[in-house]
Amino acid sequence: MLDDRSKLLLKTLVERYIADGQPVGSRTLSKASGLELSAATIRNVMADLEELGLIASPHTSAGRVPTALGYRFFVDSMLTVQREVLQAPGSSGPLGTELQSRAPMLTQDAPQKVIAQAAQMLSSLSQFVGVVVAPRRSSVFRHIEFLRLSTRRVLVIIVSPEGDVQNRVVLTEDDHSQDQLIQAANYLNAHFIGLDMDHVRERLRGEIEQLRGEIARLMQTAVNVSGEVLQQDQDDVVIVGERNLLQVSDFSNNMDHLRQAFGLFEQKAQIARLLDFSVRADGVHIFIGGESGVVPMQELSVVSAPYEVDGHVVGTLGVIGPTRMPYDRMIQIVDVTSRLVSHALSQSR
Repeated sequence: MLDDRSKLLLKTLVERYIADGQPVGSRTLSKASGLELSAATIRNVMADLEELGLIASPHTSAGRVPTALGYRFFVDSMLTVQREVLQAPGSSGPLGTELQSRAPMLTQDAPQKVIAQAAQMLSSLSQFVGVVVAPRRSSVFRHIEFLRLSTRRVLVIIVSPEGDVQNRVVLTEDDHSQDQLIQAANYLNAHFIGLDMDHVRERLRGEIEQLRGEIARLMQTAVNVSGEVLQQDQDDVVIVGERNLLQVSDFSNNMDHLRQAFGLFEQKAQIARLLDFSVRADGVHIFIGGESGVVPMQELSVVSAPYEVDGHVVGTLGVIGPTRMPYDRMIQIVDVTSRLVSHALSQSR
């Protein structure tokens, strides 16, 4: 599609625009590219690139800026990214050093805390918006307990296979002693661990006649509550650093773009759908401008990647920032963070 000279000039233009945020003129391209070309020759190449839709010329300047198509060609054909080598407890290389100095390493802690730390790390390192879609909760429980709080008030404690602990206070038809509550919990833990809640409900209906009525009702209530708790917040999205866009000239100089971006961050389900594409991707995935169809903004790009628990993809994370972002650095940040999250979540099980 492009000869080597055109590719070099386009690469130089994109890199200069990402660094400076100003339209790039022929004189700057001539110096930065190292090519001994006349200004007229460079202008001819620029005209060809503009005709192909890879660059555009703002009305207020004689220089050129990359289009979304130009960024896509740059990312797909010209970008070389070194993959950081992770070494416990940190990582080597310049980004690994920055991870240790500017952001805390992800702790092998509760999954919710790991997710929150990851979003903060992505935002801190990128200086843009960090986004993490939390793992989908299973409708299976690993352990259940009942604690009598007062007359007919029982605390249900459910532990999911991922280690999440959820609590819910329920009102029961009958008042139960703590011994009865322990008996009911022991029965559920002995017979139903690892089964989907729908399956538990079906089996419990068949066994209900063999159990004492009041305990059977308690267990039925507990199963219903457990199913609700384990299924809630299925697409929980953690977003950190929206205010960073106030420091980006592409947005701070255009209130319409800024309002549109902040409106997008309020639509967490939409962001979750976008990042869900990364579940099927191998490694880092990049959406430039509005090409995803989910984020209808030419001024925003998304760099995302899936993360795993014990080798199974369970969620996605990424960075959302201006189309004029240093893609090589964002790719490294997202790649390293996804592997750190995978390690932390796998170790916390």
